[in-house]
Amino acid sequence: VDNDPAPGGATLPKSYVLEMLPYPSGEPHIGHLKVYSVGDAIAHFRRRRGSKVLHPMGYDAFGLPAEQFAVQTGTHPRVTTEANIANMKRQMRALGLGHDPRRGPATTDVDYYRWTQWIFLQIYNSWYDTDADRARPIAELVGELESGKRPTADGRAFAALSGLEQRRLVDSYRSAYINEEVTADGRSDRGNFPVYKRPLKQWMMRITAYADRLLADLDGLDWSESIKLMQRNWIGRSTGALARFAVVGHSGVDIEVFTTRPDTLFGATYMVLAPEHPLVDVIVPSTWPEGTLAVWKGIFGEDVDPGAAVAKYREFAAAKSELERQAEGREKTGVFTGAFAINPTTRRPIPVFVADYVLMGYGTGAIMAVPAHDERDFEFAHEFELPIVGVIRPTDEWLAERGVLAGDAGTWPESYVGDGVAMGSANDGVSLDGLRVDDAKRVIGEWLEREGLGEPTVTYKLRDWLFSRQRYWGEPFPIVYDEEGPIALPESLLPVELPEMTNFEPTTSDDPDALPEPPLARAADWVEVELELPGPAWAGHGEGRRAYLRETNTMPQWAGSCWYYLRYLDPTNEDRMVDPTVEREWAQGTRLDGSPKVGLVDLYVGGVEHAVLHLLYARFWHKVLFDLGHVSTVEPFQRLVNQGMIQAAAYVDERGVYVEASEVVERNGAFLYEGAPVTREFGKMGKSLKNMLTPDDIFRDYGADTMRLYEMYTGPLDASRPWNTTDIIGVHRFLQRLWRNVVDEETGLVRVADDETRRVLHRTIASVRDDMASLSFNTAIARLFECNNHLTQVVARDGAAPREVVLPLVLLVAPLAPHVAEELWSRLGHPDTLTYEPFPRADPKWLTDDTVEVPVQINGKVRGRITVPSGADAAEHERIARADPRIAALLEGVEVRKVIVVPGRTINFVVA
Repeated sequence: VDNDPAPGGATLPKSYVLEMLPYPSGEPHIGHLKVYSVGDAIAHFRRRRGSKVLHPMGYDAFGLPAEQFAVQTGTHPRVTTEANIANMKRQMRALGLGHDPRRGPATTDVDYYRWTQWIFLQIYNSWYDTDADRARPIAELVGELESGKRPTADGRAFAALSGLEQRRLVDSYRSAYINEEVTADGRSDRGNFPVYKRPLKQWMMRITAYADRLLADLDGLDWSESIKLMQRNWIGRSTGALARFAVVGHSGVDIEVFTTRPDTLFGATYMVLAPEHPLVDVIVPSTWPEGTLAVWKGIFGEDVDPGAAVAKYREFAAAKSELERQAEGREKTGVFTGAFAINPTTRRPIPVFVADYVLMGYGTGAIMAVPAHDERDFEFAHEFELPIVGVIRPTDEWLAERGVLAGDAGTWPESYVGDGVAMGSANDGVSLDGLRVDDAKRVIGEWLEREGLGEPTVTYKLRDWLFSRQRYWGEPFPIVYDEEGPIALPESLLPVELPEMTNFEPTTSDDPDALPEPPLARAADWVEVELELPGPAWAGHGEGRRAYLRETNTMPQWAGSCWYYLRYLDPTNEDRMVDPTVEREWAQGTRLDGSPKVGLVDLYVGGVEHAVLHLLYARFWHKVLFDLGHVSTVEPFQRLVNQGMIQAAAYVDERGVYVEASEVVERNGAFLYEGAPVTREFGKMGKSLKNMLTPDDIFRDYGADTMRLYEMYTGPLDASRPWNTTDIIGVHRFLQRLWRNVVDEETGLVRVADDETRRVLHRTIASVRDDMASLSFNTAIARLFECNNHLTQVVARDGAAPREVVLPLVLLVAPLAPHVAEELWSRLGHPDTLTYEPFPRADPKWLTDDTVEVPVQINGKVRGRITVPSGADAAEHERIARADPRIAALLEGVEVRKVIVVPGRTINFVVA
């Protein structure tokens, strides 16, 4: 690292400023460029305040849009992607962004995704040691198995296992593993295509092993609490208990339920399984139980057996997305399975239902329903006339407001979800009555464990990361297969490059039950490969040269964006992902409170839409790399700032269809498209709402500096604002006035400022420094407007602007409007760029007023105001006050008993 020298022989502090890398779409709009204007202003400001700044930019270029375009047009995704990158680079250059041009890889560059594949191998060749609470190399696991330090599942020595058994045991520990994943029904996010359930063998990453660390390490990050909360909610750590409900008539078959409220177990009056739960196929009887109410038989309007009823309901539920199934207020649907389970606390049988409001992906896919204390369960119980038993006593106020009794929950108009003490919760082994929630949860958890009916448990909403995509345009996996399973390639065989193809559609079959194959599967010459792999025979290596099959799935688009900030540090290194010395140099620094930082990137700027998955996945990869010794910080991003969205007017015709916003005209307050009225609304700028405004349009009409200023001036950085082209004129006029105040080609006069102008300048400097440091760009720009307005008055009075004001004003404007500032700096006689000029500092003597206004009180009531010199003592305050005609008249003829003076603040005459 080439440390620039600082005064006194020290080195400059380092500041890594980064914006989230863009996806190179065909036509970026002005909303896309706000984040880059913001990041550039910050980098410029920090550099000129004495930091060595790293400010790079690359492109997140793999992904589905380019592949879909290739399928539609036959154009190779790389051709489209590279053209889009070239266009974005042109626009970013026009915007005057100061990104380091030497550090701009695209994730599709072979030299880049070679290291993405290398990181995958690090994850694949690692395992999570729960005792050490970190990832370790898989070779260390094998060493522990071979030595007997870590026993095998059945107690046999590792050497006594067959080669295949050894291989499968080791593979079961890996942080990246193959899993048979059933894809969800519904419709795709992009293109709204139908999606059908199919079992697919896909790569998974064991991110769940890091759940607690991903939660705990949020505390050391300078992120907004709202973003941290989104991360915590996604991880979804819940403490509670696992309870087992024995299924009646099925020996050894239990329904396991995780609940965060085990204190309400006594109130469970029925159970619900997700339609996908595997036990549904086990517990459904062939006929309805004796005495079953007709409502269960008639659920579909016909007398069907339980198996047929459940099958029909599962078909009904399969047509809904998970989002639809969880929607609030929707009618509760379900079907009785014909089975019963035993409540472990009451020891009574309760009916088991299948209902779509329970999801297989959360908890165990089964719930115990306590309708008295859960609104969804309450609604379902009323729909199906199920018992409602209260086990938490509501407050007296709640009962009185509803006119009901605590012991008669069947009459409650709604569930009670508030705090309270347990009631009606006792058997011959345990009693919760009178206990509040925390104590009751502890007691029932201990009882469940003691009785072998469950145990206290922690669960997470977070699931392992599905890391496979059935696409062409993505990173190939560095994986081959033999007859027994996957084998990782050695690093010497990286990169695994994508083969050249012309057909990018998945391979399909006339057989409706056949699984579609990814596009890569048709590249036979690429898929079938002969290799000699070094390594142990049990791992599929060391058998000499033989045939293998390549993995035909590709990595998801998230892969390249998980680690790009690391490659920016050392983008041309052919031997390492990043040189450790370089990484450690940029990792040094402190947090906002002065404590050592835990994240590598000092400031990360981007949209809130990436607040969960991108950040979570990048944090996970970084932690694995940290555990394995490849990076020195435990987090990737120390401070995170989310810029607000730029919205734009969109127009909807009478059919509810969006029309092209640029073709809408306004007449007498009405909006017309091709002569027909349309309705205006505001939304995210983009193709779907047909309200895009391209940067080139603004560059052409107003210039890039105007666009930068307007995007940062319209409100606080994190606030969303509608774009209004008519409002941009005010910002444009500011730049015009600034230019005219500086450039007078006729006179070329240089003047010295008067004291009032100096005071305005230095107050502007102080305010802009503070506002820029706190990322309050809108108020910094407002201060510049005020200073320039004052300067306009000076020019009108004196015929020219004073040079001692113009120079620092230009330097203040530069981070926000670099083109105008650089041109003015040059015209003011400077041959070199202002990029490294020190940011102006305010002279403290001009930040205080010469005089201050002080209220004058008589017996505590304000009777007038006087002006006194700054720093005047008490005697001077009294003298000036007594000389004021109004105060003098009020004091005439009265006895002044006491004079109380707070210099610069107030003076009070106490009179008889």
